[in-house]
Amino acid sequence: MDELADLTAFLTVAREGGFRSAARVAGSSASRMGDAVRRLEARLGVRLLHRTTRSVTPTDAGARLLERLTPALGEVRSALDVVNDFRDRPAGRLRLNVPIAAARLVLPSIVPPFLAKYPDIRLEVIAEERLVDVVAEGYDAGIRYEERLAQDMVAVPIGPRVQRFAAAASPAYLARRGRPRHPRELLDHDCLGGRFTNGPLHAWEFERNGVTLHVDPKGPLIVGLGTTTDLAVAAAVAGTGIIYDFEDWLRPFIDRGELEPVLESWWPSFSGPVLYYPGRRHLPAPLRAFIDFVKSMRPRRG
Repeated sequence: MDELADLTAFLTVAREGGFRSAARVAGSSASRMGDAVRRLEARLGVRLLHRTTRSVTPTDAGARLLERLTPALGEVRSALDVVNDFRDRPAGRLRLNVPIAAARLVLPSIVPPFLAKYPDIRLEVIAEERLVDVVAEGYDAGIRYEERLAQDMVAVPIGPRVQRFAAAASPAYLARRGRPRHPRELLDHDCLGGRFTNGPLHAWEFERNGVTLHVDPKGPLIVGLGTTTDLAVAAAVAGTGIIYDFEDWLRPFIDRGELEPVLESWWPSFSGPVLYYPGRRHLPAPLRAFIDFVKSMRPRRG
């Protein structure tokens, strides 16, 4: 069991790219994670990780071990999880990888009642915008929108089934610059743009009566989508420009009068997010419980 723990520590450190981040994931300390990797290297007689002050990366030997170890430890966890079938209620860890918008807009209505119902489950949610391989990176499941979903995944609807993108601006900005009546008029306005990490500037899409228009926003501020959306919202409320984002993200500010809808008849709708996981014969009991719980909940809107 000690060797299994050391192998798990190595896998976590290699996957997270550092001892501190691995310790946070494992609920341990960086020194303990380091001791575990050193013990494993001593037993095997080979260095598994390159360590620098900035990063930790697998050696060639470590990469080969990691390649074989990832599915093997997954099988071990699945085997141990079979015992969950004999418990009165499921227990164990459930790791989810989700977009920041889902962590902000979807999970708050789901997670608290789920954890109240299953107090022996420890839920870990990692929110980020990059597309990840949930299996290779040690997650049980993820949340994504269907157009960004791998075809070999099982998908379960989660949260609102229909969402909209919305454009809005502060009353002060609209009083100063006027209200656009058509999406093309946005080219004459200060727009608060966004982009995914290392991606192109996100085009704003509008739709009405079967007509779809795309506008490349120009303005004084560009933020990382999801990661710094709150900054763009604050700038919009302060009158810096027009913002375009999930309606649910902007709705509280619209309802309070801090922002006003812009081009509302052109707001495009799209399908809501899905919970996805690899199709396999044995699902871990915590994931199975979460899937059943999500299915039992009615969508909040739409």
